[in-house]
Amino acid sequence: MTGHGYDRGRLDLPFVGHCTFGKRPPVSDWSAIDADVAVLGVPFDMGTQYRSGARFGPRAIREASTLFSFGHAGAYDHEDDVVYLPLDAVTIVDAGDVDVIHTDTAASHANTEAAVRTLLAQDTLPVILGGDHSITAPNIAAFAGMGPIHIVQIDAHLDFVDERHGVRYGHGNPMRRAAEMDHVSGFTQLGIRNVSSTAKEGYADARSQGSTILSVRQVRRLGASSVLASIPDGARCYVTIDIDGFDPSIAPGTGTPSHGGFLYYDVMEILQGLVKKHEVVGIDLVEVAPAYDPAGVTSFLAAQVLLNFLGYIFHARGA
Repeated sequence: MTGHGYDRGRLDLPFVGHCTFGKRPPVSDWSAIDADVAVLGVPFDMGTQYRSGARFGPRAIREASTLFSFGHAGAYDHEDDVVYLPLDAVTIVDAGDVDVIHTDTAASHANTEAAVRTLLAQDTLPVILGGDHSITAPNIAAFAGMGPIHIVQIDAHLDFVDERHGVRYGHGNPMRRAAEMDHVSGFTQLGIRNVSSTAKEGYADARSQGSTILSVRQVRRLGASSVLASIPDGARCYVTIDIDGFDPSIAPGTGTPSHGGFLYYDVMEILQGLVKKHEVVGIDLVEVAPAYDPAGVTSFLAAQVLLNFLGYIFHARGA
């Protein structure tokens, strides 16, 4: 190869090359993944009750994530004095997308569960890009038989509706469906506020299942350390992040924006503290709907949250 500087490796700026998550290598054979992290898109938004468009979330998050792909030696954080995600210590691959079948929720969710289960069989950490929040139910179902998991949810809405007009697998139902799974041991639901998709009895049902439910104001009053203390010691955690858990002033690109939400460090301090005491076994980030945010700041936020969260996880593991 010829050209300026190629003897030292390609510069590979964010706006050139293939648009994978963090510009990490693509892998199409899910049964042959050898990596610490596999990023999987689920471009499904047929569970939405209001504004659709989250099917384009995975593409938008991938594109935004290229902004954070500078350098080959990881990302130095001067506040923590840590280099996060060094390429020689943490391997990330982009596994592409689940095969979504238009208008067929059951088949799309079945394909999602099968895909996540395949990734888990490769001993890799699945990071799933939504899509609407209904995809979290099959994501969590894929962990059946792998030991108990505790769900940590960042969201404006409780998503604990049992059934509404015959609908049981929309984006208002995933936490209720997860509560019915034997391997789900409990919930910590953070950021829940304002007019919600779940009626009063749903909150009572969630608490009866062992859920801790905290609004944004309650989380801020308690502080991150007190919030984290409510999670059982030694719990293996699945983290689901609905982008509407953040305030629409920084995340307008979503179908159901709700004012009074978290700001960036509200969430990141919780996630950074979480990994110091608990193993994170899976992550999803859902409800990014890029059409409602022409500037793309919602997608940048989503990518930044995920990359920093992965940095925290693998630093805690000794990478």
